Amino acid sequence: MEVAIRMAKLILAAERIIKARQLIQQARDLPVPEGGRGDFSYIALVKDLLRQARDLIKFIPQSAGASDEIKAEVKKIYQEADQANEEILHK
Repeated sequence: MEVAIRMAKLILAAERIIKARQLIQQARDLPVPEGGRGDFSYIALVKDLLRQARDLIKFIPQSAGASDEIKAEVKKIYQEADQANEEILHK
């Protein structure tokens, strides 16, 4: 029974990682408004999507069942979110 619970947590973590990457991609895919990248609603939407991505994964490293591989993926997501923020808003 305990093995099944651990597997469910790992699957949940993997699903969260996938969803976080989808949110980062959504931020990248947002069309730049006519006012340019300085449009406040555009900036807010980009930052909100990236925040949601980070929030999905932030507790994964502290979970007891998180493998080193999963923890490494979480680090990559944080790096991807930071990189997306730079590329989208600071080009």
